[in-house]
Amino acid sequence: MAARTDVDGTPAAFTRAVEQIMRVDARPELTIHVMPPPQRIAPYAHAISGDLAVAGEDVATGRFICLYDPAGHEAWEGSFRCVTFAKADIEPEMASDPVLTEVGWSWLTDALDAEGAGYHAASGSVTVVRTDSFGQMAEDGSSAQVEVRASWSPDTDTDTGCHAQAWMHLLAELAGLPPLTPGVIPLRRTAHDRRGSHG
Repeated sequence: MAARTDVDGTPAAFTRAVEQIMRVDARPELTIHVMPPPQRIAPYAHAISGDLAVAGEDVATGRFICLYDPAGHEAWEGSFRCVTFAKADIEPEMASDPVLTEVGWSWLTDALDAEGAGYHAASGSVTVVRTDSFGQMAEDGSSAQVEVRASWSPDTDTDTGCHAQAWMHLLAELAGLPPLTPGVIPLRRTAHDRRGSHG
């Protein structure tokens, strides 16, 4: 998707940010789509969605939105804002781990740090949901999901693509996939193991 330019009135800073996002390489399990951005949140917005599949089964999904207000925004402490959503299925036993939400937030901040995506004014939430089936639905068993919703302002000297890459990194982390970076030890897929990996 080509970004608009100053010819049609789009600020160069936003055009450059979109181009940086669209140049990011996704890992092979992740399918990325450009989606309609939200309206009325900011004068300019660009949004992508991602679905992560392993062996033909969807294991995580999410979206990444880049907002831009040339006039700046007091709550953002700047002109740009990144907004993300990431959701993945987890083992039902993990849902009862009291530290899972805290660890879930650290997956995001660790992803930003790992990608060199400088940021400030971060906020968000981590939600863990477990569903148990009963009666005639008992054979469906139990299921659980973890959701991370967050927003932050990128530092002015960072490539916006790094922030999109961090979101992709987060999706893979939620899905329990090993990192692609050579020499990095994969985290095992249990809440306690993940907690230990973060000290």
